[in-house]
Formats: sequence, C-alpha cells, structure tokens
Amino acid sequence: MPIELKASQALRLIHDVSLGLVRDVKLEDAPDFTLRQLTILLTVYLEPPPHTVRGLAGKLGVTKPVITRALDSMGKLDIISRRRDDEDRRNVVVQRTVKGALFVERLADLIAEKGRGLA
Repeated sequence: MPIELKASQALRLIHDVSLGLVRDVKLEDAPDFTLRQLTILLTVYLEPPPHTVRGLAGKLGVTKPVITRALDSMGKLDIISRRRDDEDRRNVVVQRTVKGALFVERLADLIAEKGRGLA
C-alpha cells in the first residue's frame, strides 16, 4: 500500500534521515557517504544481483570510472566488495558484504523511525 506524503513531509523525511545519519548514536561509526555512493549502495542491496561496474554505470547514467571511484571508497570501508567475473574476465562483479548489509539494515530502521514521526 503506497504512502501519501505531502512535499513538505517528503522533504522533512529526507532531512530527518540525513540528520540522523550525521548524529544518530547507532550510526555514529557510519561512513559519510556521498549521494552517489548511497545510491550505488542501495542499488546493490535492494536490487537482485549480479551487479557489475558496467551495469551500475548504465543504470546511474555515469561513466565506469565514476562508479569505480565510488566503489574504491566503499571497498576501503568493507561496505561493498568487487571481484572479476570468472565467466567474462572483462566484467567486475560488485558484491554485498556483512558490514554493508548491517549498515543498510540500520539505515532502514532509521528511515522507518523518522517516517513514523511524520504523522
């Protein structure tokens, strides 16, 4: 069942979630993601695999180097990992990690909490 939000409520929700990411105690060790990194992360965790650098670049409408730079940063944080596709060595497969899954779960909880506060 879709949720109906007024424009002001939608903006308040994204503000409250962003603020929560910055200062929420449960997420205090969370990385300071760019919007592009967060979009890549959520794409990898919410859409069925496999995910490739080429596929993510096409989906986001950016170049492969843009995706690679974002994945480099997230890989250092162990939020996402990469490996060469065994069947087609030209492809780089983007994979989920336990640490990334836990972050996405905490983010979902934060969004749900802030969404309940809109009523």
